[in-house]
Amino acid sequence: MIDLTNKTALITGASAGIGAASARHLASLGASTVLMARSVDKLEALAADISGAGGKAAICVGDVAREDDMKAAIAVCTDQFGSLDILLNNAGTIEPIARIEDSDPAEWSAVVDVNLKGVYYGIRHALPAMKANGGGTVINISSGAATGALEGWSHYCATKAAVLSLTKCVHKEEAENGIRMVGLSPGTVATDMQVAIKQSGINPVSQLDFSSHIPAEWVARAVAYLCTPDSDPYLGTDFSLKTEENRALVGLSNPT
Repeated sequence: MIDLTNKTALITGASAGIGAASARHLASLGASTVLMARSVDKLEALAADISGAGGKAAICVGDVAREDDMKAAIAVCTDQFGSLDILLNNAGTIEPIARIEDSDPAEWSAVVDVNLKGVYYGIRHALPAMKANGGGTVINISSGAATGALEGWSHYCATKAAVLSLTKCVHKEEAENGIRMVGLSPGTVATDMQVAIKQSGINPVSQLDFSSHIPAEWVARAVAYLCTPDSDPYLGTDFSLKTEENRALVGLSNPT
């Protein structure tokens, strides 16, 4: 059983999907959770659920694409719970899906702001807080799109590839300072993002039935595993949840 008592976790994109599932699971393992997203109503409802189950949760309404909002979220961690031990860079977007020739430059750039710059802002301002406490774990939600090209996903593929490179750079620079840097490539997950992908009708992923995607709760289990020393061999890389071997490592050998 993973024990995260006395640890504080900041989860971006916490209002739904992977973020919400991870927040609930980390809280169930004893972590104090700080929930960041743009929707105050959803954050308040999630925080109430966590508190009702005996966990600890605080909210920070903000946009990861705004540096000051990320700094504020990290301040909530240290001010309310005394530390920042885990950062889950989960917030991300894939809309609008479009072939490059049909893409809107402003909308393409906005995806870069969230998917890449948002991750950078989180890491940049988490590092001092974590190092002041002797170290910490940063998990970047990655994708097979980081290493593979898909029609209509140029913004998503490019930003996920950049985040994978960022994961490697942070590991190279900060591993000796107690920073555990790792990416998590979960495969396709049953979230609202898959609804948008389905509606686009572009590339083979949009043709998958919703039932073929894994539940967000599986990803939450992997997030918790990556917070433990058992996952050290994967630091500086993307840990894939698409193999049976790795699913077994996170306790999903016979998932239900």
